Amino acid sequence: MLKVGMVGIGGISGAHIPAWEAMEETTLEALCDIRPERLEPYPDKRLYTDFEEMLDAEQLDILDICLPTYLHADYAIRAMERGIHVICEKPVSLKEEDVERVYEAAGRNHVSFMVAHVLRFWPEYELLKEIYDTGKYGKLLSGSMSRLGGIPKWSWDNWMADEKRSGLVPFDLHIHDLDFLVYAFGAPKNTQIHRSKRPDQDYLSVVYEFSDFFVTTEASWYAAPYPFTASFRFQFEKAILAYEKGQCILYEKDGNVTDLTAAAEGDTGGINLPKSDAYANEIRYFTDCVLEHRFPERIKAQELSQVIRILNNLHPAYK
Repeated sequence: MLKVGMVGIGGISGAHIPAWEAMEETTLEALCDIRPERLEPYPDKRLYTDFEEMLDAEQLDILDICLPTYLHADYAIRAMERGIHVICEKPVSLKEEDVERVYEAAGRNHVSFMVAHVLRFWPEYELLKEIYDTGKYGKLLSGSMSRLGGIPKWSWDNWMADEKRSGLVPFDLHIHDLDFLVYAFGAPKNTQIHRSKRPDQDYLSVVYEFSDFFVTTEASWYAAPYPFTASFRFQFEKAILAYEKGQCILYEKDGNVTDLTAAAEGDTGGINLPKSDAYANEIRYFTDCVLEHRFPERIKAQELSQVIRILNNLHPAYK
């Protein structure tokens, strides 16, 4: 049984905690947050407001880091120096050099480290990569990806609105789509960047040009309370795959239209995608890597470096 601890009991922890609780091979032993009120809903756990105190008191196998972005790398290294495997929320850092730092610490201490880039484990996005890799519907011609919402006003110490701590829209929101592009298609050859950035909102549009196709992306923190939406649409020679308003639809050149939306729980029949939780999928994958003593190669250091390098080029402040 692997003993798990978590530091940072904010919004994203609500997606991670059920995943750890659902697995038979792990037990979520301890939670840590500097805000005692965030720990109150979990009286059955051992609770800490000091990170080092938790590490000293617990014999953890895995640490799950759900802290603000600017703390990720340092906290990961502090845990790995104690021989603890680490899964960390994205991004690993705003600085490219931190990628080498965390991977060096993982190698030196013989532990696994993984950044939880969840789109790599999202069924609709996994299907897109599969269609591209197999060439089932011909060559990819174009794509579009969108990730839009209102500016977050709920973060601790308002850290998300602080450019030096969060990186704003490029590093907090757009990174999801960019990371998937680099993972699925490799590094883009060129970028066309447009950005409307003000103190109360941030909108980014980037066209990524590859050898044979291009992908138009957009991401926003609007000042108005625009509801969060995420979507994609990719044009192949023989079909269009669209993930919009929670539906995944395949439109084929011959006129066939197939709804691939995740099937109801327990029903994986037909062509439908199985219902799954991408956050649970990534945590399951990382846990299997720890149990099988293999490094999580699905997320590679060079891909993380490439993504941070591109994001830094969107705004020079982080270089």
